[in-house]
Amino acid sequence: MVLPRYLYIDLSRGEVFDYPISQQIYRTHIGGKSLAARLLLAEMQEGVDPLEPASVFIINTGPLTGTGAPACGRFNISCKNVLTGGIASSNCGGNFGYKLRRAGLEGLIITGKAPAPVYIEVKAGEARICDAAHLWGMNTEAVQEELPGGYGKVVIGPAGENGVSYACVVSQERVAGRCGVGAVMGSKNLKAVTAFGQEKIPVARPRQFRNHIKKWWKTLQENKMTGEVMPGYGTMGFVNKAAVTGVLPVKNFSRPHFPEAEKISGEYYADNFLTRNFGCVTCPIRCGRRQMLDGKEIKGPEYETVGLLGSNLQNSSMERISRWNYLADTLGLDTISLGATLSFAMELKEKGMADLGPDFWELDALDQIIEDIACRRQHGDELARGSLWLAQKYGGKEFANQSKGLEMPAYDPRRSVGMGLGYATANRGACHLNGGYLVFLEAIGPINIDPQTIEAKPALTIMMQNSVEAISSAGSCLFTSLTLLDYLNRVSPSGMLAKILASALQKSGKILEYYLRRPRIMAFNSSFLPHSRALGYAMGVPMTLGRFLEAGEAGFNTERLFNIREGLDHSQDRLNKRLEEKLQDENIPDSKVPIKKMLPRYYAGRGWDEEGVPRPQTLKRLGIEDADS
Repeated sequence: MVLPRYLYIDLSRGEVFDYPISQQIYRTHIGGKSLAARLLLAEMQEGVDPLEPASVFIINTGPLTGTGAPACGRFNISCKNVLTGGIASSNCGGNFGYKLRRAGLEGLIITGKAPAPVYIEVKAGEARICDAAHLWGMNTEAVQEELPGGYGKVVIGPAGENGVSYACVVSQERVAGRCGVGAVMGSKNLKAVTAFGQEKIPVARPRQFRNHIKKWWKTLQENKMTGEVMPGYGTMGFVNKAAVTGVLPVKNFSRPHFPEAEKISGEYYADNFLTRNFGCVTCPIRCGRRQMLDGKEIKGPEYETVGLLGSNLQNSSMERISRWNYLADTLGLDTISLGATLSFAMELKEKGMADLGPDFWELDALDQIIEDIACRRQHGDELARGSLWLAQKYGGKEFANQSKGLEMPAYDPRRSVGMGLGYATANRGACHLNGGYLVFLEAIGPINIDPQTIEAKPALTIMMQNSVEAISSAGSCLFTSLTLLDYLNRVSPSGMLAKILASALQKSGKILEYYLRRPRIMAFNSSFLPHSRALGYAMGVPMTLGRFLEAGEAGFNTERLFNIREGLDHSQDRLNKRLEEKLQDENIPDSKVPIKKMLPRYYAGRGWDEEGVPRPQTLKRLGIEDADS
């Protein structure tokens, strides 16, 4: 087995030393966010505030990161969540993960607080702490230009320096957006981390690995979603389908329809704004968008940004969305929490409950307001704390669209109740990815099971959550999982076969529950989900599809243990009142999210007790019964 190498960096003391990872922990968690959750449990004391020096900040990769496997250039950031007080994890593309591995490392565990601004330089397997006084105050674009060329870089902007609760971390033009990871980094006086090296990235079985990834590349290129749809329209390609099915958020999730959705769609963008595609390291999908703004070529927005800064604000101007997206990225702000917080403040103003500046009818004022948030000026100081904090001060918690304190992504769960269950149970708060992304099977994918029924939704949510956790922990982009549904892409959405397949999925609950309790029964690998075989070759361990999914399950349960330790119990597995009530639309008669009906089946399917605590036998099966030691 090829064990990963981690460094432990104490910024308060200026010390750097090796941190060994055991074979048992590596086998159980494989890497990325799963391994990071295990390390947080071990290294971070209970009750530590995320912005205190004693908090722990982890940047790490997965075993496939940088190996040449397709779309496997991802890295992860984990820490304590500024918005929820529970676990935080944020995944990012770009080239930093690859550069960190070429520098001879898989992860950094960072604690303490430097007495003055610093950045960490990782090179040839070593790390040194460097002065960053000249970088402090720069935006994310400027600081990356100032740092040495050829290095992978992760940086924060003014929002992270000023402790905005939803400040993000930026690498090239990619963003680790959620949970306030930029604020945690800023609280340590850490402006940036750079990585460079020429180490060969180890693969335990190189010949088998090379042969396998050649087939994997071909599979992605020939798949309709990853070879045509995603390169053609990017994630914005989901907008029109989301609008038709009623999951696109409108006016702070208060309405089910947005008549001008076409103007913010991927198709419209491709025809009117797209200059070229781009992609992350070793990615054949190349879903990134490029466009011109004020004579400069910039990165275009993703679906979540379009939904939260577009229809959610009653904004149909792609020009505004692109400008705000670029502004947020350079300032270091998460566009999801930003858009959701702005829409909540707008509704507070509309209802006469508080006037914090933002208004549904004066959208051009938002440029200044976004800058004020990043700099904590005037009303921006309060808007910088997120929607739940505002609701606790001014009221309106029933329409603050969040779970556990993290604002909701751009899918209305009243038309995708499985996604609603995912939001409620996701460890980092309302998250479409940690929540399992069941909306793809309910509303925006090639076939759609009944979005309102609860039949099989708990089991499907668990299966999807475990799959997403495993893929992320491996260091792979989640879009590589779209090949799992290749056969669905070949089916006519309006045909009889689509109805039969949707019905079968809808009735699959008991079968899925059986396999979820016994994942190692799946003692095989699948061409539709090539990650498990690639991991086995890369790590040098026996790996099957069942073992791969079990690693995802172990990560999800470890994150749950962290949350429980920090006081986030089963009472937090809920949505705000607006999303548990029916939409006021006669064409959508049954639209509320029945969380209370789904949770018991979900807890049982996960091997948790009635209060959502993992049972001892579940932890023993997963090999994490001693996760806090």
